[in-house]
Amino acid sequence: MLRSLVIALALTSASAAGARSILPVLEEHCVRCHGENGKVKGKVNLFEIDDVAGLAGDAELLQKIIEAIDFQEMPPEDEPPLASEVRAKFLADLGSLRRQASGPASFAHTPVRRMNRFQYHNAVTDLFDLKCVVFPLPERMMREHNGYFQPASGKMADVVTVGSRPLGKSQLIEKGLDGVAPFPQDLRAQHGFDNRGDHLSLSPLLMESFLALGQSITQSRDFNEKQVGIWKAFFQAPKDPPDLKSEIRQRLQPFLAKAFRRPVETALLDRYTSFVLHQLDAGAPFDEAMKAVAAAALSSPKFLYLYDSSGGDGASQTVDDYELASRLALFLWGSLPDETLLDLAAKGELKQPGVLGAQFDRMVKDAKVKRFCDSFPAQWLQLERIISSTPNPEKYPEFYFAKFRASMHMMLEPLLVFETVLIENQPVTQLIDSDFTYRSSLLEKSYRGMALGVVKDEKGGGVTTLNFKRLPVTDRRSGGVITNAAVMTMTSGPDRTQPITRGSWLATVIFNNPPEPPPADVPPLAEKPAAGEEHLTLRERLSLHRERADCRGCHEKIDPLGFALENYDPVGRWRDTYDNGRAVDMNGTLFRKHPFNNVIEFKDAILAEKDRFTRGLAGHLLSFALARELGPADQPTLDQIAAATATDGYRIQTLLKQIVLSEPFRAKSLR
Repeated sequence: MLRSLVIALALTSASAAGARSILPVLEEHCVRCHGENGKVKGKVNLFEIDDVAGLAGDAELLQKIIEAIDFQEMPPEDEPPLASEVRAKFLADLGSLRRQASGPASFAHTPVRRMNRFQYHNAVTDLFDLKCVVFPLPERMMREHNGYFQPASGKMADVVTVGSRPLGKSQLIEKGLDGVAPFPQDLRAQHGFDNRGDHLSLSPLLMESFLALGQSITQSRDFNEKQVGIWKAFFQAPKDPPDLKSEIRQRLQPFLAKAFRRPVETALLDRYTSFVLHQLDAGAPFDEAMKAVAAAALSSPKFLYLYDSSGGDGASQTVDDYELASRLALFLWGSLPDETLLDLAAKGELKQPGVLGAQFDRMVKDAKVKRFCDSFPAQWLQLERIISSTPNPEKYPEFYFAKFRASMHMMLEPLLVFETVLIENQPVTQLIDSDFTYRSSLLEKSYRGMALGVVKDEKGGGVTTLNFKRLPVTDRRSGGVITNAAVMTMTSGPDRTQPITRGSWLATVIFNNPPEPPPADVPPLAEKPAAGEEHLTLRERLSLHRERADCRGCHEKIDPLGFALENYDPVGRWRDTYDNGRAVDMNGTLFRKHPFNNVIEFKDAILAEKDRFTRGLAGHLLSFALARELGPADQPTLDQIAAATATDGYRIQTLLKQIVLSEPFRAKSLR
């Protein structure tokens, strides 16, 4: 069967030499565990492939093989390894086959979806130019209090005043629209984000709530001239207009075009105009009639739904300029396109690479890019997990103080590091090993193991706002987003660290290579050692999990990552020994080629694989930008994005711009 595969491979446009290099590797290193004698591991059966069409026609299988080899997961540790030159040639040939198998790019389809809660809030805010929030957004994990976020300056302030979600109700009491309640928070996709199209359906019940929500917004007593920036231009009654119908149409046309993200058809504009005239004929004041039509617009599928226009047979094609404007605005601003984007779309110029790149440069310097920082990094880093972290108060009393917890300080550090890297256009490698960080006085004391005491800010106020100062990182054991207290705490249990959880987090977040879920019949390791195990290290206790054959593969992948962080206790403080006096054993090897004996060497190992990290981050960003899971057709694009980013010093704005300029971002697949 494999002989027929290599013959068929040779008959394709792939080179005969490339085809010949695939067969020996499959026979020597793969087939014994993947099909021979009925043995099938990882649900991959290479014996089912009759010819090259079978392999080339299964892009997902090709991608799975490529990832397993690329991440050094295969062959397993107890099998002979691939020589480096053989491995490189094998990956190159598989990649070549994947490209040829794909033919013209056919990207995964993003289904019709509604705006999520975050996007809806921002869209309403921008549509009416509100001077207050529409409703509280607990998913915004960090509140800005002193206007520090100034992306146009290219410089982050040395001292920032912020608040965080766990601070309680005081952080959710913002100037908002009275009587307006948010709809439920949207769920995140596994290893994904809360804007995924396959998760954002619109049930009849939720549709009814949107109808009521739109009315509650425009009928709020706070929806008035003071809070609504477009009040005079849209809601205020005109003084003796010569043609009232024409006046209403002139007001509705740009409003609806912005709300619906493209020019409004004449027939639809006529219907909205007639609605306003009907309200006026029934005796409604002008501003109330316009409020009613605005509420109707908020409830329209053209406002609520995000979708690519039809016109194809399933093959990928370029999105039109208006769709591109919406994608760009949703990605960077989490909201509607502004007038500049819509004007360029109307001229058909936005799709031009130079124009699109210039618009990215403009938008990333706009204060509305804060919404990207309020959404992407917290979800990428999975920081919501710290909300439910409950370290044992008897062992870690310093985690708790007054009525609050140290987590409210912890979660802000990595978010501020991310914002700084973005605003200052620093290399993404700073996210791994930064030479700066932001900490409150309490957080700094916590890292140093000092008593926390009563917490007040530097101005003598309470704990509703916190001052974070920019500090140089002189000890590389801290800095970046992987060794901060937030990540260490949220990947630990009440009494002990959880190396498997930490390793899974690193594989998923940093390398974008999430492990398979554990078998359902594998019991979790107890928080406390069983009788007779008190003298063991955590690595020794966990070694029993490697005894099962179906567990070994994942443990070989995630254990070296998780134990690399074992010197950090369950609240992120440094330790050299366990409570039983045994030394912490964190030694390991990254991807079977980068040995490390301490966490600094571990960071160096990751930096040695900075192209892999950059590609993984690009994958997270592209998935977030497209609101869908990535597929095999997207993989060559990630290679291109990572390579272009590397040539510009790994700068984060270059990475983001390459996302925007990429083919998947500018294409759609219709079904």
